[in-house]
Amino acid sequence: MPRSRRLTLLTALASLGLALSPAAAADAPQATLYTGATVIDGTGDAAHADQDILVEGERIVAIGAHDVLASRAGAARRVDLSGRFVIPGLIDSHVHLATPPNRKRAEAILRRQLYGGVTAVRDMADDLRAVGDLARASLVGEIAAPDIYYAALMAGPPFFADPRVLSVSRGFAPGTAPWMQAIDADTDLRTAVTLARGTSATAIKIYADLPAERVAAITAEAHRQKMMIWAHSAVFPARPAEVIAAGADVVSHVCYLGYEAQPRMLAAYEDRTPVDETRLAPTGDDPVVGRLYRAMAKQGTILDATGSLFVKFEAARKADPKAKPLRCSGARTIRLTQQAWRAGIPIATGTDFVNPASNSWPEVHAELRYLTDDVGMPPLAAIHSATLVGARAAGQDEDMGSIEPGKLANFVVLTADPVADIDNIERIEMTVKRGREYRRTDYVAPTPSELGDED
Repeated sequence: MPRSRRLTLLTALASLGLALSPAAAADAPQATLYTGATVIDGTGDAAHADQDILVEGERIVAIGAHDVLASRAGAARRVDLSGRFVIPGLIDSHVHLATPPNRKRAEAILRRQLYGGVTAVRDMADDLRAVGDLARASLVGEIAAPDIYYAALMAGPPFFADPRVLSVSRGFAPGTAPWMQAIDADTDLRTAVTLARGTSATAIKIYADLPAERVAAITAEAHRQKMMIWAHSAVFPARPAEVIAAGADVVSHVCYLGYEAQPRMLAAYEDRTPVDETRLAPTGDDPVVGRLYRAMAKQGTILDATGSLFVKFEAARKADPKAKPLRCSGARTIRLTQQAWRAGIPIATGTDFVNPASNSWPEVHAELRYLTDDVGMPPLAAIHSATLVGARAAGQDEDMGSIEPGKLANFVVLTADPVADIDNIERIEMTVKRGREYRRTDYVAPTPSELGDED
């Protein structure tokens, strides 16, 4: 309710000898005017200096040049942000919070994310009983955490021998949980998607071991029931071109796109044979992948690159003779992402790994550095990827992803300019999520036991 209407209501109640109860008064939206900041709004536009942001309750109600909003703000609490930089809350587009469920660990990860500037995450299929409760607790402010949007998983029957399935679907035979369904040629997809939708999932994640026909049929039914499709960019045996042609809204893992250049597609996800990089162009843009990017650009498909994952773990894998090789080298992953950027593909900042307790910052910072330092994107573009593109990937861009009137008050206050140096994303004074302030000085880092890092 606008402040003027609220005051009118209070006056009317007082004239009748009535008043709001203390609880109702406490629940009434409070207004805060943040003044004098340089605003990087997440749309990709250049920064706007000396701006004021008026927040009422959970939402931004106005933005304007300094002092323009003073009369409208009335008795709103003032917060001076002179010399500060404000960016939208960051979005990690690829996390796993409950494989297997561990509430203590999940809350520690989520707390680190929120105090590190992350105000929303996209959970890419876990035990949705646990994830749904975390999402509810975050939404109502019971825990310090980003908002959580999540997917139910569908895959071919062979995948459900994976031990991870057992850890996220206890109480169900593998492949029969509404959030973890085995799909074959006989599956009634209308029922399967309805069951998935009943978990309150935003999307269906198409994971593995499905032919092109099933990928297309799942996608069509999900879209009919107003659910998004978040898919691996290669589903095995479905090729990347077939996943894209099916109409996936977001595809994950830029590396997997390299399989398109192979004459014979791997028949199963469980075959971990890496991409044959000799079949990709040794220099410049690869023409086969270029065709994929043209199709993605035409359809508006978002790429959840997860590039820092491949770069980060390549050296460790090479040093361990027992470790299975990654599907792509770090260098090829970088080149494929660079080609996507040049092709105008919207790139989200997903991570798909968890930092150890010794690192007090969220994983998405590594993906931002990957996009700027390795891929060569300007910091302003990388911030756009981590904010508005991430919101689109989660299907939430009407409410978040940019600093605009009407959207949720999700933003990060920095003491240095992230456009000048992306490392300044860690110069956090506070994170504001749904109008609540979380000051970095109040953050307590997780212990090794909380994250399970102890030997």
